[in-house]
Amino acid sequence: MVTRALRVLRAAVVPAALIGLTVLAGVALGRVYAGDLLTWLVGGAAAGSVLVSVAARRLPSWLVAPVSVAAMAGWTLWSLRLAANHAELPGSLLEVTADAARNGIPRLLTAMIPVEPAPDTVLVPVVAAWLAGLAGAEVALRAGRVLLGYLPAAGLYAAALYAVGPNAEPAVGTTVAFVAVAAVGLAAPGNAAPAGGDPAADLAPRVRAAVRLRLAASATLGVAVVVGLVALLGPLVAGQVDGRPVDPRRYVEPPQVQSLDENPLIRISGWALHPEQKLLDVSTERDGAPPEPPDAAAPDGEPGAEPATGAKGVRIRLAVLSDYDGVTWRVGATYRNAGRILPAATPPEASAVGTVRQQITVAELSGRLLPAVATPREVSGARVAYDPASGTLIRPEGLTPGLRYEVTSAEEHPDSNLLGTANVPAGDEVARVLRVADGVPDPMRKLAAQLAEENGAPFARALAIEQFLAEHYRVVADAPSGHAYPNLGFFLFGPRNGGGQEGTSEQFAAAFAVLGRLSGLPTRVVVGFRTGGQGPVLAGDAYAWPEVLFDGLGWVPFDPLPRPNNEPRPVEEDFRPTPDDPPPSEAPAPTVEPSASPEPVAAPDGPPGQGGLSTPVLVAGGSGGLLLLVGALLLTLLAMRRSLTRSRLVQGDPGRRIAGAWQEVTDALRLAGRPVGDDLAATEVAGHARQALADAQASVTGDGPTGSAQTSSGPTDAAPGVDELAALLNQVGFAPAAATPDQAARAAEVATAYVTTLRAARPWWRRLLWSVHPSPLTRTRARRSPR
Repeated sequence: MVTRALRVLRAAVVPAALIGLTVLAGVALGRVYAGDLLTWLVGGAAAGSVLVSVAARRLPSWLVAPVSVAAMAGWTLWSLRLAANHAELPGSLLEVTADAARNGIPRLLTAMIPVEPAPDTVLVPVVAAWLAGLAGAEVALRAGRVLLGYLPAAGLYAAALYAVGPNAEPAVGTTVAFVAVAAVGLAAPGNAAPAGGDPAADLAPRVRAAVRLRLAASATLGVAVVVGLVALLGPLVAGQVDGRPVDPRRYVEPPQVQSLDENPLIRISGWALHPEQKLLDVSTERDGAPPEPPDAAAPDGEPGAEPATGAKGVRIRLAVLSDYDGVTWRVGATYRNAGRILPAATPPEASAVGTVRQQITVAELSGRLLPAVATPREVSGARVAYDPASGTLIRPEGLTPGLRYEVTSAEEHPDSNLLGTANVPAGDEVARVLRVADGVPDPMRKLAAQLAEENGAPFARALAIEQFLAEHYRVVADAPSGHAYPNLGFFLFGPRNGGGQEGTSEQFAAAFAVLGRLSGLPTRVVVGFRTGGQGPVLAGDAYAWPEVLFDGLGWVPFDPLPRPNNEPRPVEEDFRPTPDDPPPSEAPAPTVEPSASPEPVAAPDGPPGQGGLSTPVLVAGGSGGLLLLVGALLLTLLAMRRSLTRSRLVQGDPGRRIAGAWQEVTDALRLAGRPVGDDLAATEVAGHARQALADAQASVTGDGPTGSAQTSSGPTDAAPGVDELAALLNQVGFAPAAATPDQAARAAEVATAYVTTLRAARPWWRRLLWSVHPSPLTRTRARRSPR
């Protein structure tokens, strides 16, 4: 009996080791999941796959796989149903399974961390764990190759580490446990015996001894090889422990918002014309939150101040718009699939945080942006994607009437007592919300300068802009939509009797944000709804408001809308743009009649002109010297520009030459008056370059030398090549060492052709200045200076 028990125990060591290795892969992957549901599901798949193979050892090998796959299907369906219930997702098992099968891999790689154990995020790990257990058990138990049977579990463990990437702490303990379990399975007596028992049991004693000696020698040699590999590769592997692994999520495109949501600011005017349209139903509860103060940017009695409670006590945020190009404000967010629990952000130090719970039912609101009080922390009842930078949500499938979900948010209340002395951040981290696009109307710049000169502190500047808008402009529901520079210029300075100086919250918020950025304030525009927190949310409750970023306080909302029943003052009373040159009528008039010019007096040494160079000689010498100086300067600039182009296109490795060719194209766009922003992707810059070349060639009449140059090198030769150059640049960005000299030569050819074609489409005098313009030299120095 004891012998049989020992035999059974020995036989159970390898299956237990296989189960343990597969479970450890689930533990490694579960570090980025919320809760431990995934680990339990992977553990069940590991145990089920190995136990099915153990129970079916007496069956033919070709029959084990179908039996195991059938068991895997049952376990997988049960796991999907359990995950759907855990995530509170609606739908039948068939719908849940079909959706998980279609979107399992992309959602697993685009999901926000911590990953919610939902059907689409557990399907791939459960199936992979079962298949790894099946393959390992068949090789280790049926064929007797234990070490080879560890490979599926080891591959699954490596895949789990790669999927986690840098999003969790190093899995040192899990890796040590993986090695220990593998060693136990290898060290167990009798682990290498195949299903038929000891192959040398029926041999003659002398032959059996020889066979066992060979087996021992082989085992010893194998151990020596393993020890040698560990000694050689151990330091190299240990040196990578502190290295930052690659995040596979960088290679997967997260979901994007549709065009209807790219600029919800333009929907304000449409909603204002139909104020009774029902968009949402809302029920709000606050737990432990301080009473909502008046607008932090406007103390009681100032423009924009509102009571803490009442009909307009809750702001529900729909979208945050941080990018402005002079024409439109855009969301510009990167959304990743998220579960119920959203990543927690550290609130500003000087802010009180309260909890707000809302139950929202969608009525006639369309698009994909999901309304919620800032900042959401938990969402149930709808699958969402989340942008941590703006704290906004989307539903990738789109909003549908009757959709009901619950949101728990951490509502921040900045300490208004610190606003007066608070500073605003600066630098690359906030460059996006400080950027002012080209083409700002001159009166708008002068207005921002006037308000900034009169108010030094950042909060004083923001409050001055808010008060100026609230005191001088009128809100009207039928104002036309638009917030480009011309629209804002007409809103701010247009004649009052001609439709100017009035608009919706769209123009108020956009004008505040632009004036704020011109004054050095980091601003953004938020679109949402202002309600009492209970009952229906109508289209008339939609409005936009600006926010300013303060150090230690976070984003603080402002309300530049005028107070009810306040008659606005004409803008001309408080702002008159100062002309650059005073008109002639304002020049001071002479008060004394000019006296007669005195007669020239001869020099004491003789008649005038003696003893020095004549005036014509001095003029000629000065002019010649000036011409020589200008010529030397132009020749120096020309030589430096050609040297820069040669170093970019010829010198260095292929990747550097491809990047230099791209710099030639972007410098050409800047010289042509069509600069591109640093935040654009290479493909977007290529499209901008094609459009710039087409516009330049369309403006050429074609009856001179420029026209002939255009026809000989048209967009069919140069413009499409920019797309090829953008593809090469992206290749260099992802795999710098993969670029070849032929690709670098092709990049130089494309860049040269494009620059030549774009230069040929410019007027003759601009072509003369093209080769000596110092802009590329100064930008190159600016880029290198921080290094």
